[in-house]
Amino acid sequence: MTDLRPKRADARRNYERLLTEARAAFAERGTDASLEEIARRSGVGIGTLYRHFPNRHAMMSAVFQEALADLLRRSHELADAEEPCAALVTWLRALITHAGEYRGLARALMSASHDENSALSACSVPLRDAGERLLARAQESGTVRTDVSIGDLMQLTNAIALAAEQDPADAELADRLLTLTLRGLRA
Repeated sequence: MTDLRPKRADARRNYERLLTEARAAFAERGTDASLEEIARRSGVGIGTLYRHFPNRHAMMSAVFQEALADLLRRSHELADAEEPCAALVTWLRALITHAGEYRGLARALMSASHDENSALSACSVPLRDAGERLLARAQESGTVRTDVSIGDLMQLTNAIALAAEQDPADAELADRLLTLTLRGLRA
């Protein structure tokens, strides 16, 4: 059962400091950054970190809530686009950009997609639903094959982001891989 009582002021400050330091650590060293180091840089003990975030995925989910909101907002903006396939492609590009923002995020998202109990599923479920709506519109318009699933597309976007992460010198790799993939989506 979730405690619905408001957090004490010091607990709110600790939570915000932990999120700030987690964002910085994930940006600098990737999503495998040391949780002990995040706690230390936040000025709290590891126990305090674990009281707020029971595991790494819970911390990652909290860190990525702003990006999640942006991706969901973008899907709503694209929902009534004149060209449903182009809208889907635009949104998939945004997913790849998000997954590529932090080293290790694409790998974590791929593994979380198979674990409904993962805290990261709080990110992937709404994204899956948003993508499903865009995909359905594109399929209904006849521009995307009907045997394509949103699960497959999300795995592909994470795989593309992961491949691009492995070759950071090639700034165009993710877009080339997405373009190649999309040729197989067309009806």
